[in-house]
Amino acid sequence: MAAAMIAAAPAITAQEMATAKAALKGNGIAGTVELREVANANAIAGTFDTGTRRVEITVSVSGLTPGAHGFHLHAVGTCEPDFMAAGGHFDPGPSSNTDADANHPFHMGDMPNLVAGADGKATLTTTTTRVTLSAGPISVFDADGTAIIVHGNPDQGKTGQPKSGLSGGPRVACGVIGK
Repeated sequence: MAAAMIAAAPAITAQEMATAKAALKGNGIAGTVELREVANANAIAGTFDTGTRRVEITVSVSGLTPGAHGFHLHAVGTCEPDFMAAGGHFDPGPSSNTDADANHPFHMGDMPNLVAGADGKATLTTTTTRVTLSAGPISVFDADGTAIIVHGNPDQGKTGQPKSGLSGGPRVACGVIGK
């Protein structure tokens, strides 16, 4: 009977650890972003080994111009008019550089482009290990919060001169991440 109690614990599938959301708003633009932190699928049940945590991000937006739009997590959780108060891209740490174009595409907040169809609607599901919803140095719930920005142009995915606009140009929609 003792042998049965020490048998290996079964592997578990992705286990939800935390959730968050944001409501995107802009001039004629509306959408939702859902974030879900999960443990790696190869985590071992009954142990402290949760494997690598990842955040699954699901986006649904309407009212965009057709085509690709830069989509990023930004450093400050505020959406004042023109959305510039949201700061640069989310990139915590001692060697961070939040200028959207200078260290691109290596910011923690860099995400794939949203692609809107002819009807102005875009959906995206992506996964990242660059941020977390849990407490820690890469948490989107830091002291000043985190915003999600949709840009008017495509993110070209390359480094350029500061303020060059290569990472998506004008900010057309914003949402603050909340629990």
